[in-house]
Order: sequence, then C-alpha cells, then structure tokens
Amino acid sequence: MKLLVTGGAGFIGSNFVLYWLAHHSEDVVVNFDALTYAGNLENLKSVEKNPQYSFVKGDITNPQDVEKAMQGVNIVVHFAAESHVDRSIMDPSTFVRTNVLGTQVLLEAAKKVGVKKFHHVSTDEVFGSLELGSTEKFSETTPYNPHSPYSASKAGSDHLVRAYHDTYGLPITITNCSNNYGPYHFPEKLFSLTITNILEGKKVPVYTPGNHVRDWLYVEDHVRAIEMVLQKGKDGETYCIGGMTQDVSNLEAVKMILRLMGKDDSSIELVKDRPGHDVRYAIDWTKINTELGWSPSVSLEEGLQKTIAWYTEHRDWWMDVKSGTYAEYYTKQYQER
Repeated sequence: MKLLVTGGAGFIGSNFVLYWLAHHSEDVVVNFDALTYAGNLENLKSVEKNPQYSFVKGDITNPQDVEKAMQGVNIVVHFAAESHVDRSIMDPSTFVRTNVLGTQVLLEAAKKVGVKKFHHVSTDEVFGSLELGSTEKFSETTPYNPHSPYSASKAGSDHLVRAYHDTYGLPITITNCSNNYGPYHFPEKLFSLTITNILEGKKVPVYTPGNHVRDWLYVEDHVRAIEMVLQKGKDGETYCIGGMTQDVSNLEAVKMILRLMGKDDSSIELVKDRPGHDVRYAIDWTKINTELGWSPSVSLEEGLQKTIAWYTEHRDWWMDVKSGTYAEYYTKQYQER
C-alpha cells in the first residue's frame, strides 16, 4: 500500500508518519509538505533513510505539485492545514487558500488517479462552542457553527470532501478531533508553549479569564484512531475523536503542568482574551468506540507527564523552533496585547 500524507512534517502528521512506518513496515509513505513555519523535517530524522519513506516538497494549492505526488497512491491522509486560530485572526486569507482551495486541489487529483480512500483530518472547532457547565457534547450529528476564520475554513474543507464523495463517488472518511498535544508540537499552542516557557523561566500567558474548556487528546491516541478509521471505517462516514471524559479548564490544565514541573501559580500571566473565543469544547466519541473499538488510552495527567519529559529531553528542537520568526510572532501575539 502506498500512502500520501499531506503535512507530514507538521505536528500530528509527523507523529502519524513515525507511527505508520513503525507499525506497517510493508507500506510506502510519501510525505508531501510545503515546509511552512510549522513544518519541520527534524521531526522525521529517524526515518529519513528508511527505504519505505520519501519526502516531496510541494504546495497543496499547486495542481502540478499535487498530481505528481499523487501518482500510484492508494490512500491519501490529509493533515496539511493552517491550524492556529490566533494566526487566522491576523491573516484569514492564508487559511482560506490553504484549507479550502488546497483541499479541493487534493480532492480533484485523488479523483483523477482513483485513490482507494481519501481521509480528511478535521477539527471539532467547526461545530462552534458549547455552554460552560453544560453536559452537551459535539457528535457526528452536531450542526456546523464555526466562529473563527480557521474553523470556518476547516468547515469549508469538510463540506468539499463530502461533496466529492456525494457528487463523484470519491471514497472518503473524515475525522473531527479535539485539541492534540504531545511530542513535536509547535510551541505556540497552550501546552507546548506553557512547558517551554517554564523551561526557559518565562511567564505562561493564559487568556482571561482562564475558564475556557478544551477536550485534550494525546497525539498518539489520535494517530491510533486514524489507523482504525483507515482500516475499518465506512466509506463516507465521519468519526469524532476526543480524549476526555470530564471538563478541565485551560487554567486548571496549566496549573497541572506547573505542579508536574515543580512550579507554583506565580508563573501564570493572564492576558487579554482573543476575539470570538469559543468557551467550551467537548466530544462524544461513542461512535468510533462502538463501531471501530477505539478509545483514548492516555489520561490527561499521564499525557502531560510524557509531553513534559519529551520537551525536557529535546531542548535543542524547541529552542531552534522558538527562534527567529516565531519570536516575532510571539511578541506580537502576547506581549503587545
């Protein structure tokens, strides 16, 4: 089997590539990535000489790049996306171009070459926001109600994937996942930013008032879920993937990280909230559990311990990432608010 993995040098994509090559050594994996700010081939250094793996630099919005990379491919696993809400508020056009147009270009090429499956990796943010303190959760039947340019662009890509299935018969599956964390996470997201800032002796910015709730999913649990969908998922179906069974606020999660790293709450710095900030996400992952047998295996505290250990042991990786253009972005996003 030959897989084309878009965005394979990014956070979730690289974790998927490493996992797939370790557990499906007979398969060929092509990593197709434009190497934007969040793409890092250092993530895949351990497999760069693996004869079953290859890297192709290219842009998913470029039909020529995509059609060339798609030749002989059986399965497409589409991770490539602009994914940070704060950046989408600064520059919505980039998100529309990559997430909507890029997905359409991939779908057209997949239709043309006749892939056996096109798996689209999406987000729970397309569903909007839930009320704090409620027991309501997102599921596969929740209406779409995106609130940010990022989530709106991902909603558009989801609709295009379904349209190519219904109109052209392209075999597809979609997963809508909650917030991932773990190794190789670009240090602009809450957990990776918190851990690396603590290791640097810096304050940890938390959006006021800190009561926002996310459904945290350890990245390897997410990768296992995608594996099950690729192997057993039904054509045309969507599966929601979450990692939690109870609500934990962002402030509580940051305090947990501080405790695990031997720090107190004085490291926290509440900053001005961002526009249109969704207050609560929660996922009902019953469908993928009952139909495919998947459930999260890593608790939040265990996952945070693993993640803290990884960032502690890979200081060179994240120090390189946090230099240069990222430092400029960090200043603009948090210190000027």
